[in-house]
Amino acid sequence: MDDEAIKLAQFLVERLRNAPPDSRLLVGITGIAASGKSTFAARIIERTRAILHDLPGDNALAGSTAVLVGLDGWHLTRAQLDQMPDPKLAHERRGIHWTFDAAAYVSFIQSLRLPNPRDTLSFPSFDHAVKDPIPDSLRIEPSDRIILVEGLYTLLDIEPWVHASRLLDERWLIDVDSEEAWRRLVERHVVSGVAKDREEAVWRAENNDAPNGRFVIANSLEPTRVIQSINDPTIRK
Repeated sequence: MDDEAIKLAQFLVERLRNAPPDSRLLVGITGIAASGKSTFAARIIERTRAILHDLPGDNALAGSTAVLVGLDGWHLTRAQLDQMPDPKLAHERRGIHWTFDAAAYVSFIQSLRLPNPRDTLSFPSFDHAVKDPIPDSLRIEPSDRIILVEGLYTLLDIEPWVHASRLLDERWLIDVDSEEAWRRLVERHVVSGVAKDREEAVWRAENNDAPNGRFVIANSLEPTRVIQSINDPTIRK
């Protein structure tokens, strides 16, 4: 999908060129688990940065940069899940929308919409080794004018998520064949160690990932663009 990533990067730079000076372009990209959104979003950002970097010094966008934001950073911590009314269910369903700090995420997106950005903003990442988010571990600089946010719930049309979704300039959905996504997902659970074997991987896919995906498709704002995922061996997330 590299050609598609280049085309979309060019589109984003042109979109920014036509935006008001000192404004940001906010893009959300979503898709069901194993649709390839994380890997594809990283490719788009890489190509976008390259285009911006190569602009001549007298170009209006010279010095502008792009950054990728992962929604995983707003996971509730395992300690927070322990404090929920049903901790066992919360841990089993970790990844469903109510196991995220949606209010903090909305506040972050709103801060990106402030005019004439002059301050550096911090945002959390997710450490898969410790299985928890790391607060304030990443930065958005005033020069970061294209912000690509990837994650399952970036387009949600429910409270409070919708207050962030509606602030996006572009809402992209990656469409993937369900059987292909299933194959990728089970393989990923086993390889990553999320599941101890294929049987557990299938259980997680059936009881957590698939319901989450159906929920997203049924409860998201209309995408501005639908991107067809292909059977690319480098696409796994």
